[in-house]
Amino acid sequence: MAAGTQPPPSPGAATGVRSPGRAALTARHLRTDRWWLAPAATAAGLLAFIAYSTWRAFANADYYAAPYVSPFYSPCLAENCVPMRGGPNAEIFGSWWGLSPALLILVFPLGFRLTCYYYRKAYYRSFWASPPACAVAEPHRTYTGETRFPLILQNLHRYFFYAAVPVAAILTYDTALTFRDSSYAWGHAGLGTLLFLLNIALIWAYTVSCHSCRHIVGGRLRHFSKHPVRYRLWTWVGRLNRHHMRLAWASLISVAVCDLYVYLLATGAFDDPRFF
Repeated sequence: MAAGTQPPPSPGAATGVRSPGRAALTARHLRTDRWWLAPAATAAGLLAFIAYSTWRAFANADYYAAPYVSPFYSPCLAENCVPMRGGPNAEIFGSWWGLSPALLILVFPLGFRLTCYYYRKAYYRSFWASPPACAVAEPHRTYTGETRFPLILQNLHRYFFYAAVPVAAILTYDTALTFRDSSYAWGHAGLGTLLFLLNIALIWAYTVSCHSCRHIVGGRLRHFSKHPVRYRLWTWVGRLNRHHMRLAWASLISVAVCDLYVYLLATGAFDDPRFF
């Protein structure tokens, strides 16, 4: 298909892929493959997690089954938290807080994921069609990037990383507590212990593989030879960063599975199988 060029835009004319001055293609794309499958699958996966996590966050129930606490509710910062012996209880918010305590903590891991470079790509393509796929024209007439509200908030990613690290540390503590039984005796492990171990491994791998972490450990260095420790950390994070997309999805699924497992135990659906 031949592509001409339209005359330069006049002052005030709209910009975008179909504006004057751009290649005059009549078709939205020339692709013959099912390019829409990837953004559709991404949208379906993200919507499923959003629906599930919203239900669990507002449920304010069935998030603790000794010795397991749902990662959606940890740390529990309100007075209305279920008492957890040796667990992540911190009654910072008093009786005036009547909503689910999950709403006090989820803002930090949620903000970290929403501003993550991979998740930006995921929901830009799947929800905003900006663009929906490679070589497919986006429907927007203008593009301002991340310079205006609300997308300018994406620049807070590094600060959400600083908040995500202590949250991951607390989840590590929760994982250590899973080596107790329902009577809080140490030296035991169940199926939940394995799920929590897998989850925290994925959480840490996803957290430290992010681009902000890579820049923090090795950015702004002119001579790597003068900073061998930071250079070695930078190379390790770089290797993980190659798998950031897979780690993003794997950790998203694992945290939901752990919450669902605790919910099923708390509601009495089954008993936690114990290995020793």
